[in-house]
Amino acid sequence: MISLSSTASTMVVQSVVHFASSFPSLGLTLPYKRPFLFTSCCSSLSNKARTGATDFKPMLPIVERWPEYIPNKLPDKNYVRVFDTTLRDGEQSPGAALTPPQKLEIARQLSKLRVDIMEVGFPASSEEEFETVKTIAKTVGNEVDEETGYVPVICALARCNHRDIEAVWEAVKYAKRPTILIFISTSDIHMKFKLKRTKEEVIQMAVSSVRYAKSLGFNDIQLGCEDAG
Repeated sequence: MISLSSTASTMVVQSVVHFASSFPSLGLTLPYKRPFLFTSCCSSLSNKARTGATDFKPMLPIVERWPEYIPNKLPDKNYVRVFDTTLRDGEQSPGAALTPPQKLEIARQLSKLRVDIMEVGFPASSEEEFETVKTIAKTVGNEVDEETGYVPVICALARCNHRDIEAVWEAVKYAKRPTILIFISTSDIHMKFKLKRTKEEVIQMAVSSVRYAKSLGFNDIQLGCEDAG
């Protein structure tokens, strides 16, 4: 696991070296022509990037095309698919609040980092959130890199109800690759006290929600189990 501080996050956007080059034992093949860095602000790689040292050289092979995105399947067993939640779960941190322009700018930076899937918001939470998600889907979600074929999958969050799912579809359907993450509580304590439902009822809610999302036009659907641990 690689942790990023706010300082390091800025460095990630600006850096031009492969993080995986320092971990040859992992055997990762990262499919982009422009290398980049995942690092912490206290690492030696971070110091080299900050000081402009030039003795660090990428060691990984570089391929011409981005791997085909296939929902729920990795075509290359050595490929690590990145699902980024900065623009949705990131706002759950105390004091964290992003304006629509800030979210759009962050989405563009995440695209530069070549994250595979970006979860960009919770459209049903407010009209402003809905419009922001839609803007990102229409812009960043359609910006295909001509060299690599890369375009991010645009995802948004929904609870297991038709209103939330409809809001996600209406917001992300403009993206080249739209997807939805439907979530529901699944721990015993959440089902009993939060949802006040039995396990069988929760399963039926999840099945019904996935079926409804598919009926709207989603071909890529993810189900999240809240408090599943």
